[in-house]
Amino acid sequence: MNPTERKSPWRRIVRNAAGTALVIAALALWMPYFVRAFVCDQFVVPSESMLPTLIPGDRILVNKLIAGARIYRSFDFAEGAPLRSFRLPGLRKVRVNDVVVFNVPHGYDRDRIEFRINYVYAKRCVGTPGDSVSIRNGYLRNNRHEGPVGDRERQRQLAETPDSAIPPTVLRAMPFDDSLFGWTIRNLGPLYVPRAGAKIALDLRNFRLYKPLVEYETGGSLSFDGRTARLDGKPLADYVFRKNYYFFCGDNVPNSKDSRYWGFAPEEFIIGVVKRISYSEEPVSGRRRPERRWKKVE
Repeated sequence: MNPTERKSPWRRIVRNAAGTALVIAALALWMPYFVRAFVCDQFVVPSESMLPTLIPGDRILVNKLIAGARIYRSFDFAEGAPLRSFRLPGLRKVRVNDVVVFNVPHGYDRDRIEFRINYVYAKRCVGTPGDSVSIRNGYLRNNRHEGPVGDRERQRQLAETPDSAIPPTVLRAMPFDDSLFGWTIRNLGPLYVPRAGAKIALDLRNFRLYKPLVEYETGGSLSFDGRTARLDGKPLADYVFRKNYYFFCGDNVPNSKDSRYWGFAPEEFIIGVVKRISYSEEPVSGRRRPERRWKKVE
């Protein structure tokens, strides 16, 4: 046996150790990105819209395994670019009363659904695909859910606030048509939450309610000439939805920008379900709130 052959086992050991070290280093580098993309991500709560469940400064953990992680097919996130993605199999569907983080479907133009990657809200799910939701004197209702929806104490506060004490721009609710609906954040609906495969007649009322959804799904322009709905100029008597939608509200119903104003959120806009607060800080002082560390969100 020559000297080279005697040293070869050690060289193999060194090479294997170096390879293992590189694999470990690569895993350590990419693991945080893998976890954020497929398992869990963290967001900061900036507003009071989810009081008392969430408060400004809470760091909320969003579980992506429940509904399934959203995987992008395209990374073109320019304004107006469509969302191209698919969803991995999840543990279950989003349910009524889940606290959900999602991309807000409307920006400055309430009549158009657009995807903006860094514009996200945390709200409570009030309606799932196929449900009918309503608000009666400030209290949230769902026709397929037994029991309370959202925070009843905040809803009681809204119920006891007269319309005259609420600014009109805050009081009026979607679809902002007083002649046909006259809906407000205190009294709204019943309103059907679209489910993929469901068919609706495109009369004047449904045109006002679902125009942004039809245009979002088809990429066309929907109009109503007084008697007939037209999609890109062609008559359209009824419409079959291609996607599932959700209706979200903040627990702080007297002061929350939510589906009562901008309507429905497409299922593909959902990021995940909030299950825990990792930690919380006072927004101004930065003081930690130990009582909220690892608090369960219900």
